[in-house]
Amino acid sequence: MAMHLIITEKHDAANKIAGILFPDRSAERHGGVTVYRSKAAGAAVVGLAGHIVALDFPGEYSRWSAHPPSTLIGAPIVSVPTKKDIIGALASLAPSATKVTIATDYDREGELIGVEAYNIIHRLTKAPFERVHYSSFAKQEIEQAFARPVPLDFNLAAAGECRQEIDLVWGAALTRFVSLAGNKAGKDFLSVGRVQTPLLAIIVDREKEILAFVSKPYWELVATLLKGQEAFTAGHAKGRFDKKEEAAAIHKKLGKTALVKGVLRDRKKEPAPVPFSTTEFLKAAASIGYSAASAMQVAEELYINGWISYPRTDNTVYPATLDLRQTVGMFKASPEFAKSALELLGQKTLTATRGKVESKDHPPIYPVACASKTQMDERKWKLYELVVRRFFATLSPPCEWEMVKASIDISGEPFISDGKRMSAPGWRKHYPYGMPKDEVIPPLAVGDVLAVKKVDLLEKKTEPPRRYGQGKLIETMEKLGLGTKATRHEALSKLYNRGYIEGNPPKPTQTGITLIDALKAHAGAITSPGMTARLESDMDGIAESRLRKDDVTGESKAMLRTIFDQLESHRADIGRTLRAGSAMDSPIGPCPKCGSPLVIRETKADKRKFIACTGFPECRNTYNVPPGTLKFDKKACEKHKLHIVKVTPPSIIDSQGKKVKGKPYEYGCPACKKEAFYKPP
Repeated sequence: MAMHLIITEKHDAANKIAGILFPDRSAERHGGVTVYRSKAAGAAVVGLAGHIVALDFPGEYSRWSAHPPSTLIGAPIVSVPTKKDIIGALASLAPSATKVTIATDYDREGELIGVEAYNIIHRLTKAPFERVHYSSFAKQEIEQAFARPVPLDFNLAAAGECRQEIDLVWGAALTRFVSLAGNKAGKDFLSVGRVQTPLLAIIVDREKEILAFVSKPYWELVATLLKGQEAFTAGHAKGRFDKKEEAAAIHKKLGKTALVKGVLRDRKKEPAPVPFSTTEFLKAAASIGYSAASAMQVAEELYINGWISYPRTDNTVYPATLDLRQTVGMFKASPEFAKSALELLGQKTLTATRGKVESKDHPPIYPVACASKTQMDERKWKLYELVVRRFFATLSPPCEWEMVKASIDISGEPFISDGKRMSAPGWRKHYPYGMPKDEVIPPLAVGDVLAVKKVDLLEKKTEPPRRYGQGKLIETMEKLGLGTKATRHEALSKLYNRGYIEGNPPKPTQTGITLIDALKAHAGAITSPGMTARLESDMDGIAESRLRKDDVTGESKAMLRTIFDQLESHRADIGRTLRAGSAMDSPIGPCPKCGSPLVIRETKADKRKFIACTGFPECRNTYNVPPGTLKFDKKACEKHKLHIVKVTPPSIIDSQGKKVKGKPYEYGCPACKKEAFYKPP
């Protein structure tokens, strides 16, 4: 009996596609994996849960002590099954297949995931393989995609596999080196990556600019003027005064009347924004409070549920095949969007803005179905609304502003008053995010005499540069060629997970700063975006059949060997820098004997807690602490620099059988306690 086997990237996608293509579909379990069947069509749809195999080194390389970091550069790489249940299901279904369709996401990773499934299935069947591309789960698009299949793109998959291999070798070798050098092996290892480390360097460099910034005072003169009863302000034309004496001398001579010397009026058009690429979407999401990782997670959910198009795209130009009027028309009856939709449909033409990047894989992010606020939670709704309103904005006329610049004389001194007023909202009517405020000044004409209500001499200070927000960092990564649209937010998440950055906007921890300091001092290429951007470009060359995968991986290993020559010769200096940085981030403090961070450990036998030095086995310094929950105060011992320990003893059962909570108390500095205990009589 003929069977059409369809492979999707995830379970939810399998469910969605099966529901669109096969009205009679039913779900069954196949070796623990859900398979959607259609008896009428003779079809089976299976979701893969992402990658089902992974690249790794052979098992013996997991012993750090047996294999120095540099040996990983030339170590063999093997493919390891990661989803054995799904692989088993594919293997059992394959012999019955008479046609196989790969319907994974259409990008580098999706093509590789599809080829992973192909490698398992094609050995067990002679069935032909085909590939379908789609950018949304709209019924019409899915049906059209399956009506127009194409061959698998093995070059695109090879580019994805090349990235996996390069990231494995670079990440494992460099991570192992810096972790061993900094005595941070085990669960507290120091992670280094081809993309994440240059990103961390960008964050650290900005933090150093902030720390090095020396604030300087300056002064401004701001006059409050009256035309009739209407007050407005004007600033001295010089703007900033570096010397207070100069500003004070002018301030002293200013009289009580002002004369309007000139009025310039202008109209300015503010063009509508371009369609959402992934980077533009993440920037906009960041402005309404989403982290890059959470925005992508929600966007993926909206895509899978059929509300928006594929969220990983560089494209900023809608395809000619997208029916703009029909897409807007979906919202005519929407309680939330009908007003905007009807206004846009009333335009004679709908002409979309165009960004600088036009690609053929996926369109920009846009809504593919009309949802109401009751169909999703607030977290999803805010981003869905953002996508809808951005789509509307890209089809709208410019926003128009009336600009006024008045030149005003006060006792022979020039002052300027700027005003602006929105005269036609245009696209901003539909997209209210980041709406600037009107700055209204009264109607003025040359020769008008104004009353000077007061003039303030304001003392201000120059301010340091701001930390980069997550949206700005994603944009910077794109400009520098760091990572891809699908991986940039993941690199940022890794920095948070490894404790290299904290807060939002991201601030580097001392561990993060010292990691970059150590690498910049002795192997700066690791922290520079240039080498990573070159490898990303080479991987694009593989996808476009211009380069061979083996040549690119060989080039990357040659780069890494050069870096290791530099690292190995400065291992001791790197280790000292890393240990010092980790100690500064430790909640306990630095080891008084060697300077390495102190951590809480437990004995294997009775799970008793104690404080130990991470410099083990070279440094075996330890401190006993009482049983219970430990907290470390912000204040530290002046002598040992260790944070004061506070203890909440374990609960006890009293004589009446009741559970009594322990009363917290201050234990003190563990080093002082140890000295007192061992002090000779």
